[in-house]
Amino acid sequence: MPVPVTAFVAAICALLLLLTAIDTVRQRIRAQAAFGDGGDAKLISASRSHGNLAEHAPIVILLLAFLELAHAWHLGLMGIGALFLFGRVMHIWGLYLPASTKPPLPRSLGVIITWLTLAALSGWTLYLLVTQNL
Repeated sequence: MPVPVTAFVAAICALLLLLTAIDTVRQRIRAQAAFGDGGDAKLISASRSHGNLAEHAPIVILLLAFLELAHAWHLGLMGIGALFLFGRVMHIWGLYLPASTKPPLPRSLGVIITWLTLAALSGWTLYLLVTQNL
């Protein structure tokens, strides 16, 4: 069964993971830190942008796949998938902005959008489980 929304979101997440991994290695070489972050702010930002995406993307991709395979509303899945990707890009961008006493706005928006998409996909999946025995 084709799952085009899941495939698209997974492919974009893979590209974002690749870009953030490359930058993490680049920052690691610049900071001469073979292990850990050495307290280097740029390396920490690069590493966390990669790690945070790696933490959130798999569950979103799985939930999208479950919903697509259950023939959930295609346009809704496209919207939530696009919103998740937007949130992840905002979060990555925000981690690269200089931080003052509070996180930059794009980072905060990225976190909120990610949490909202996780809540929506989880709720939708649970709803289908209860009502249609997915």
